[in-house]
Amino acid sequence: MPDLNWSPRPDELEFDAIRASGPGGQNVNKVSNAVHLRFDIRASSLPEAVKARLLNWADQRITADGVVVIKAQDSRSLERNRADAVARLIELVQAAAHVPKARRATKPTYGSQQRRLEGKAKRSSVKAGRGRVLD
Repeated sequence: MPDLNWSPRPDELEFDAIRASGPGGQNVNKVSNAVHLRFDIRASSLPEAVKARLLNWADQRITADGVVVIKAQDSRSLERNRADAVARLIELVQAAAHVPKARRATKPTYGSQQRRLEGKAKRSSVKAGRGRVLD
């Protein structure tokens, strides 16, 4: 499967405005600029293979119920935090859509085996020459 060109539908996203943690003075105590984005994997428009891969991932952002929860609080703007949360969700889904290429076992070539053994023999003779000198 090549890169998945997917973006979530607005009805699949649930946003909660919350107060951001960290510095910000008086503003941080009275304005809810941080965003919790909730995205239900099972009820989404994602392909089944991507859904299965996401649900099997050991990611702390994915709950046991199959809901992705992303907290965005980098910006002081609610809209920028919403956009950041959606971008991070898309990035997460893109990573799950990427199927790693299957590794095939190969044998080392005869020449590489010989070079390895020659190097070991040379190193062995160097170390053997460091022994005690007898008169």
